[in-house]
Amino acid sequence: MWNQKPHAKKWLIFPDNIGKRLSIDETSLSNGELYTILTNKSAKGKKGTIVAMVAGTKAETVIAIIEKIPLKQRNLVTEIT
Repeated sequence: MWNQKPHAKKWLIFPDNIGKRLSIDETSLSNGELYTILTNKSAKGKKGTIVAMVAGTKAETVIAIIEKIPLKQRNLVTEIT
């Protein structure tokens, strides 16, 4: 069973995809729902690009989800654009 299924409509995290250089952006997928997406720039849009995807754009919500990624992995990040 997929371990993110219960909360998949609200957020997804893929901590193994984290890298030194990340991008953060918001996008509207369909029906006007806004999502914040954190991506690994080194993956260049291919497999392993998405680090986190969070429904909405409120900073508090996005921060709370990103903090679910273990600190050791978050400390690898040197740049977010």
